[in-house]
Amino acid sequence: MEDKQNVWSSKLGFILASAGSAIGLGAIWKFPYVAGTSGGGAFLLIFILFTVLVGLPLLMAEFIIGRKTQKDAVESYRELAPGSLWHWIGRLGIITCFILLSFYSVVGGWIIIYIFKGITGELLRSPDYAGLFNSTIANPYLVLASQLLFIVITIVVVAKGVESGIEKASKIMMPALFIIFLLLIIRSVTLDGSMEGLEFFLKPDFSHINTSTILFAMGQAFFSLSVGVSVMVTYSSYLSKKENLVQSAVSVTLLNVSVAILAGIAIFPAVFSFGLKPDAGPMLLFNVLPSVFQKMPFGIVFLLAFLILFLFATLTSAFSMLEILVSALSKGNTRKRKLFAWVGGIAIFLLGIPSALSFSVLHDLTIFKLSFFDAADYLVSNILMPIGALLIAVFVPLKIPKDELFAELKQGSSISRKAFAVWVLLIRYVAPVVIIIVFLDVIGIFK
Repeated sequence: MEDKQNVWSSKLGFILASAGSAIGLGAIWKFPYVAGTSGGGAFLLIFILFTVLVGLPLLMAEFIIGRKTQKDAVESYRELAPGSLWHWIGRLGIITCFILLSFYSVVGGWIIIYIFKGITGELLRSPDYAGLFNSTIANPYLVLASQLLFIVITIVVVAKGVESGIEKASKIMMPALFIIFLLLIIRSVTLDGSMEGLEFFLKPDFSHINTSTILFAMGQAFFSLSVGVSVMVTYSSYLSKKENLVQSAVSVTLLNVSVAILAGIAIFPAVFSFGLKPDAGPMLLFNVLPSVFQKMPFGIVFLLAFLILFLFATLTSAFSMLEILVSALSKGNTRKRKLFAWVGGIAIFLLGIPSALSFSVLHDLTIFKLSFFDAADYLVSNILMPIGALLIAVFVPLKIPKDELFAELKQGSSISRKAFAVWVLLIRYVAPVVIIIVFLDVIGIFK
């Protein structure tokens, strides 16, 4: 029984779902604190540069693979390189997403907990946000229940199919995300002293530029578009041959960069306005921002809006991580899709239990001196994703003839031979070099 909903009903639906996959914690949570520790505006410029030079070409490469074959992440590579081991790029992507969603769902669960704490008023009543966060994640029953709820929401949406599930949810969540951002920005920039934060974020100070800043920007640009795990291969396989791949890739990239910039504009003015430090690190969301909103009129309303925004961004990324697994296993069969969505989702939840308990009953157990949560994060972000992206950058120009690449990009678009030649140069030479540099940096070669 073929699933006739395994297509996007519109280009907008595809772009919003793809942008939703890319716009997750990396764009909204990680970008502001990395920018805060790396010089603000100077970091922003370098981030945009590397996003255009590396992220966009890789995104287009994955789009080409998926739409050209119209198959899942594993079968796409198998069709383009039959009788070889290249299909392991797709398998690597599935494994990566499986591990990634196992600990990503833990953070999604934390956000759900904080939404409930916000509704009850506990968040704004707390005198110690660091203590509140530590006690929250140290409660094993609470974190497991919230993680399971996050996974179940993801399963329900993915089980409904591409059009009825992922696309419909993305069409609601992504516009809502931008509307909430705009409301938060209006409130943030109207606070006393907010302009100092805006200047910090948007005005480049090149005295902060050093090797570390450049490497941070490379890594952030690379990780922020969901490239390297073949999620975009899966999403683009549901795309009509008539759609403009180039325009879609540019749109997704622009949306992702826009959200990163909006996150900075929403956060830094408020942080500076209340005399807090912009380099608070990963706990910016849970420790710093509640204290900011506590000092605002109607702070609880804005805090809840921010937490819902984070939840939407986290969920739209989670949909794509589960979808790559379900697509590969179900092969377009409706009944199998629902079955594998539940089986895969529950398996991911079970794998994520050690990560969820890393801050409570399993806090003494480590892997190479890292907690389960941190070890899973390190494995995905620092090893599996760079390897996957490097393999894709090598695979596309090596295994797909230039004429076929151009023909696929040309369908539905008016890309010129010169623009195509620039893309080939970027994917063949620039992207692999940058990926290797980032990989060597994250494993500590430059330290």
